[in-house]
Amino acid sequence: MKLICLALLLPPFSLSAAWQAGAAKADITPPEPVPLAGYGGKTRMSQRVEHPIWLKALALKDDSGATSVLVTADLVGLSDKMITIIAKAAQEKHGIPRERLILNTSHNHSCPVTEDVLWLYYEFTPEETAVKDRYTARVYAKYEEVIGAAIANLAPAELAFEQGLAGVAVNRRRSRGPESRALGGQVDQDVPVITVKSGSDLKAILFGYSCHTTALGGLSINGDYAGFAQLELEKSFPGSIAMFVQNCGGDANPLPRIRGKDKDMEATELARMYGSVLAEGVRQVVAGKMNPLSGPIHAAMGETKLLLQPGIPLEELKQRLPNLTGMPRREFEHFIRQYETLGSPPDRIQYPVQVWRFGADFQFIALTGETVVDYSLKFKAAYGWNSTWVCGYNNDLTSYIPSLRVLKEGGYEGATGMFEYGHRAPYTETVEELITTKVQDLMQQTK
Repeated sequence: MKLICLALLLPPFSLSAAWQAGAAKADITPPEPVPLAGYGGKTRMSQRVEHPIWLKALALKDDSGATSVLVTADLVGLSDKMITIIAKAAQEKHGIPRERLILNTSHNHSCPVTEDVLWLYYEFTPEETAVKDRYTARVYAKYEEVIGAAIANLAPAELAFEQGLAGVAVNRRRSRGPESRALGGQVDQDVPVITVKSGSDLKAILFGYSCHTTALGGLSINGDYAGFAQLELEKSFPGSIAMFVQNCGGDANPLPRIRGKDKDMEATELARMYGSVLAEGVRQVVAGKMNPLSGPIHAAMGETKLLLQPGIPLEELKQRLPNLTGMPRREFEHFIRQYETLGSPPDRIQYPVQVWRFGADFQFIALTGETVVDYSLKFKAAYGWNSTWVCGYNNDLTSYIPSLRVLKEGGYEGATGMFEYGHRAPYTETVEELITTKVQDLMQQTK
């Protein structure tokens, strides 16, 4: 396993810069065949490595003396257990408070399974469980290393922001047959970019997009289109670290896709092309005029409780259970256990939100779970199309997070996808209002 550190050093005449920044990346490619994450059904064991997968960290220290760290990962997601372990280590070893640590995953579906993420998806043999546990331990160690390396290499730097466009994402809810054509086709094609420079040298590129990393579904380890984009950008800008942030891609796919057991090579080339499109969108931003980012970072974190509709009654669960197999059976068994141990399945979930406000002119809003695109469009409209970056897939993977529109439309992201996350039913119609109110509160706190 490799750990690559990058000190952001400036020439002597620039040492008065307000920002200090450090970037690092750690190779988390598994050294053995592993269970692959992201898709339900029979366990998929990896057969080859298409390209390495990574953890990448950017540490920012502003002129107030506070240090904030953002970590991106070529993983499908993190669980609450994983977040707790990673955040505790960051606090104890590096003094990073929870509100100043953002943990984003690309939602890559060509990575290993870790810990208890999407645990209802899988039914492992003892040998597969042992492989998963070995890999999870490696990932925890690499999170500690990459955060520490980024902080250790803090040095004067300059930050800038702008956004471009890419045309990879399609609203996938419209792709499920003729009956779905009337559903909304909303997408967010913006490609937000933050550059970190030391003098004339580009040291780190943070870029995002709102689209599932599901161009691939074979048996190789890779970072999907987002991984290919990062590889291409690091070739275009030698010495830089390119970090992909998954935005609000809960209801978007890279389309068209190629599927089939004998189509891996064709699918890989298509994913590579999507990565090239996204990388070109970033290159065009970097080549143009970007807006300097000032500090300090005002960081805030809070939680709201998202309410769930009533679940299936216990007697109905027991009646239907004998006719179920696979993941549906595991879901029903889970709900029955909750009735027996808790009295009933929980009627709400904790939902964290984070806001980093850079000076007075730019805000980074980090939402939890598989947020649909409406949240990105809504908050950029509310707080500034050209000064707001909204991302999902932070903290616990949690569930799909529908807007009120998607909830009312129903379907997988609005309703049926909740069971596989272990939740008893869809959210109530307060879901968007509760998240919006919490974002407003945190925006006010960081003013």
